[in-house]
Amino acid sequence: MPWPSSTCWRDRPTGDRRPATGDRRQATGDRRQKERVIPSERQRVEESPSSRKRDSVPPFRYSRFPIPDSRPLLLGAHTSIAGGTHEAPPRANAIGATAMQIFTKMANRWAERECEAPELEAFSAAVAATDLRALNAHDSYLINLASPDKVLRARSIESFVCELRRCEALGLGALVSHPGNFMDDRASGLARNADAIVEALARVPGKARLLLETTAGSGTALGATFEELAAIIARVPARTRRRVGVCIDTAHIFAAGYDIARDYDAVIARFDERIGLDRLGAMHLNDSKAPLGSRRDRHELIGEGAIGELAFRRIMTDERLTEVPKVIETPKLDDPVKTDRRMLGRLRRFAAG
Repeated sequence: MPWPSSTCWRDRPTGDRRPATGDRRQATGDRRQKERVIPSERQRVEESPSSRKRDSVPPFRYSRFPIPDSRPLLLGAHTSIAGGTHEAPPRANAIGATAMQIFTKMANRWAERECEAPELEAFSAAVAATDLRALNAHDSYLINLASPDKVLRARSIESFVCELRRCEALGLGALVSHPGNFMDDRASGLARNADAIVEALARVPGKARLLLETTAGSGTALGATFEELAAIIARVPARTRRRVGVCIDTAHIFAAGYDIARDYDAVIARFDERIGLDRLGAMHLNDSKAPLGSRRDRHELIGEGAIGELAFRRIMTDERLTEVPKVIETPKLDDPVKTDRRMLGRLRRFAAG
């Protein structure tokens, strides 16, 4: 199989390491009840006809690799690539994963790299030796496509393009990305983010898709409301929009004010109404150390934080989410393998009912 390769490393400077910055009541028409699960007004975007438009979205492709469908759940963890990307699949296999998320480079550095043929062959062989079916990457923490700073935004776009190229080269189905920080004006930030996405996807044609990750909403971070994500997607032309979806992080949406602990049905209904469940390409399953609406991103072990077990039981038994890959990013404690296996085992028990 011929593998495409990235040449981003030739164009990229190095050295700059600045970080980018209750039970649901039955339908009664009680507006106050609905507002329990909706973040504060200051973070909402006025809904427009374009943001409500629902277009056809093909099923998300998770990997180019022909892997036997031996397990029903697409469940795994963010996995280290220490020693090379080919080391990640065996680590995922050690925890019984069928889904895997990785970084394709050091996430806190601007330096880019090219995926050479030996790496791609080793990675492909390593994946083939596992039960992995859903593969995705998470982009660098430094990228801020919404920045008003022309230099930082240009650098972010170039890095983002490189991320997409590595995903294509490695055969990963999706790239998860935070929408960024607007810094000046929220609406302008949303527009800058969307326009950068359009440019990057045009420069990297292929099958890998972009999944915008929900955020906790601290500071000037975008993506804390479903309306904001819908607004970004709506600004992407229809021909490109089919490659754009969403990744829900449970800890993030809880911190942003969506009460999945007590109003799971209302939150999912809100997402479906504003964005559409057909655009949900992945989920990050994390409990939260921070309380509801705190806007603080603090992950906790499944069922041991402010969200609690019930929401995760609902997620794991929700038939609408069966084919959505679910990846944990929970604390690793002293023994990462043991801890991740315990968390995945807990989620599988939830799925079993």
